[in-house]
Amino acid sequence: MSSALIQLLVLAGIAVFLILRLRSVLGTRDGFEQQRPKRPDQDEERRYGRGEYEGGEPLPFEVIEGGPDRDIVDHVPEGSPSAEALAAMKRIDPSFSVTEFLGGARGAYEMILMAYENGDLESIEDFIDGDIYEAFATAIEAREEQGITIEAQFLGVSETSLQTATFDSETREGEITIRFVGELSSVVRDKGGDVMEEESSSHKRQKDIWTFSRRMDSENPNWTL
Repeated sequence: MSSALIQLLVLAGIAVFLILRLRSVLGTRDGFEQQRPKRPDQDEERRYGRGEYEGGEPLPFEVIEGGPDRDIVDHVPEGSPSAEALAAMKRIDPSFSVTEFLGGARGAYEMILMAYENGDLESIEDFIDGDIYEAFATAIEAREEQGITIEAQFLGVSETSLQTATFDSETREGEITIRFVGELSSVVRDKGGDVMEEESSSHKRQKDIWTFSRRMDSENPNWTL
């Protein structure tokens, strides 16, 4: 056998050995292999935001901007005069929250109602309008003149619903009307201390519609009945 043929066989054997080594390290490709997804260019990022990418193409998703204010439309119909009034109040006072207001009004209802039942108006003087204060004071005075006393216990509020809202752009005063249904028990005694059965009740449902007002640009956060 010639030396040239021997050299050719040796080179062929080396080539086969190298191919086998490369296959064992790199593996093989069968059929179509998906390419690594490419990064989007800046235009794609602006159009699609930070979506996931598959096969080099961005997966678009809808970005909803704006939309209804749930703090408002959870309590009044969207687009209603009351909704527009509440939105105007929030523009004047961005810290104003309808949901938080209703929670505060619920607490104010109990406080004011029990102060009236117990004949203690001093504790609520800052939270009620002058006319309301005079009406409460007159009724309490009439009870005292008759020697009537009331022992009341507040049981809770079964309903708090926003009825209407208005806003005066000139005075910047907002008004919100709330319907309350409260549960309480009371014992009414006459001048001699005897229980007045017709007036007393172990469980009484109290229904009221109250309107609270406030200047939305005021530093005072309190609403007035």
